[in-house]
Amino acid sequence: MARSPANFVLLLMAAATWSFFLAAYAGRLQPSCIGRERDALLAFNQGISDDPYDYLESWRQERQDCCQWAGVTCDNATGHVVKLDLGGTYLVGQISPSLLSLEHLEYLNLNWTRLCGPDGRVPEFLGSLKNLRHLDLSGMSFSALLPPKLGNLSKLEYLDLSNILHFNKRIVLTDISWLTRLPLLVHLDMSWVNLSSIADWPLVMNKIPSLELLDLSACSLSSANQSLTHLDLTTLHFLDLSYNFFGHPIASGWFWNVTSIKYLDLTGTSMCGPFPDSLANMTSLQQLALSYMGNEATMTVDLKNLCDLEDLSLDGSLSSGNITEFLDKLPRCSSNRLQYLSLRSNNMVGILPNRMGHLTNLSLFDLSYNNITGAIPLGIRNLSSLESLLLPSNLLTGAIPLGVGNLPCLESLHISNNLLTGAIPLGLRNCIEVDLSNNKLSGPIQLGIETCTRLLYLDLSYNSITGPIPPILENCTKLYHLTLSNNLLTGDIPPGFGNYTSLQYLSLSSNHLTGPIQLETVSCTTLEVLNLSDNNITGVIPPWLGNCTSLRHLSLSKNHLTGHVPSKIGLLGNLTQLDLSNNNLDGVITEEHLVSLKNLEHLDLSLSWNCHGRCPRART
Repeated sequence: MARSPANFVLLLMAAATWSFFLAAYAGRLQPSCIGRERDALLAFNQGISDDPYDYLESWRQERQDCCQWAGVTCDNATGHVVKLDLGGTYLVGQISPSLLSLEHLEYLNLNWTRLCGPDGRVPEFLGSLKNLRHLDLSGMSFSALLPPKLGNLSKLEYLDLSNILHFNKRIVLTDISWLTRLPLLVHLDMSWVNLSSIADWPLVMNKIPSLELLDLSACSLSSANQSLTHLDLTTLHFLDLSYNFFGHPIASGWFWNVTSIKYLDLTGTSMCGPFPDSLANMTSLQQLALSYMGNEATMTVDLKNLCDLEDLSLDGSLSSGNITEFLDKLPRCSSNRLQYLSLRSNNMVGILPNRMGHLTNLSLFDLSYNNITGAIPLGIRNLSSLESLLLPSNLLTGAIPLGVGNLPCLESLHISNNLLTGAIPLGLRNCIEVDLSNNKLSGPIQLGIETCTRLLYLDLSYNSITGPIPPILENCTKLYHLTLSNNLLTGDIPPGFGNYTSLQYLSLSSNHLTGPIQLETVSCTTLEVLNLSDNNITGVIPPWLGNCTSLRHLSLSKNHLTGHVPSKIGLLGNLTQLDLSNNNLDGVITEEHLVSLKNLEHLDLSLSWNCHGRCPRART
């Protein structure tokens, strides 16, 4: 039976009325702030002497529902305050004992505030917040040590005490045994806390079997070679011991048997000797940071089974090594996850292998500052995920493989300070940074970067590049650093260089460039360094240089410039170095012309003109 339009309208009205009553009823069920807890928060607010960002502006008497106050979270069912997050607010004042009235509080974050208890101490009553699961006091400053009563927080799962200061110095703890009374603790961060007097710290940590994250970086720990008869840290995933000076053999560390670790950071720990074979069994590892140990370690361990490894950093740690052998020991799994491989400054020798199929997921490949020889292998073209290829300061020879420029994700290409020959590779259309300086590259600049709108940094200096500067470079309008110095370039300076609105550094020195300085520019306010010295540039010094008010270094020496020095040079108040020597300038110039250049440290006008009156001398 068809419904009449009137019946349909009645049904709609009934549904709307029912929805209204349901919403109103639900509103009455929504819990509001508990009065006693609201008063406790107001009392806490009374102890705040400075609120620089007005974070507690909503904590007012007339706003009845404290569950709506900034930083306050209430339980949806009971209305009790369960979370107080004031971290990063830079509040100044006292931590009121009124917080004890927040009996259901589970989360307390006071990090990077200047709050404290009476006499600047850590309030002992914090140890009585029996339901607390999360406590963050990082970055705070106290006048006394941490109270052991914090060990009474038996439900605590998260504790951050990092960067705590004691009279504006790193806090020194002489007793951390109270931590063993926190049986549920999962996250413990004590980085930058001085634990130098606690020799048995691994024994303490081993008594907290629930730990998953432990950060003791920069804690002045003296050793990590303690013997643990029974290892209970079976759920530890994250261990950061970086920047502690251990100075003992690497293999003696207690942590190599913790096979659950996913993130291990031993950066700057100055350990020595070979890595232990047990490293090969840490198959859960995803990130392994072993850098800056002082070049006294050796790596002979086979890492082929570390299939989850994504990040391996060994900068400045190995005393020596063969790059061919090292790469052969890296993970070889059906799923290659290694994305970040950094081996800079390791005295490595050998040649790069042509076959690198197990490295196809690499996004960063850094072999800077080693002694690697031979050519860059053609196989590098198969690393299709590569974003940064960093091979500077080695002994590489031969030509740069043509396909390198066509790597689809490549953004940073740094191969400076080698012995490379041949032409500049074509492609590079996606690159942001390119540094091929200090090689033996020759031929013209043919980057094949018709659309180089992403390029920010280009350094081709100290090569044997010939021909003119291609006008195509005028399209690279986002460049902030361009260096083509010490080559064999000829022709005029492209006028379109004046289109670089972000350019800070431009050096075309020591070439065979000719013609006048005719950059099409009206604004060069970002330019800090302009070096056109040692060329065959003619014409006059352009007055628009006075608009380059950020200039610190201006060198036009060893050219054939004529005419007067424009008076607008006096507007360059940030200039520290000015070199106009070895030109054919004429006109009157005195010290008074340079009086506004108050930051000038080096001035050279020698062999540039015949001065009238008192001629300003070169000064440093």
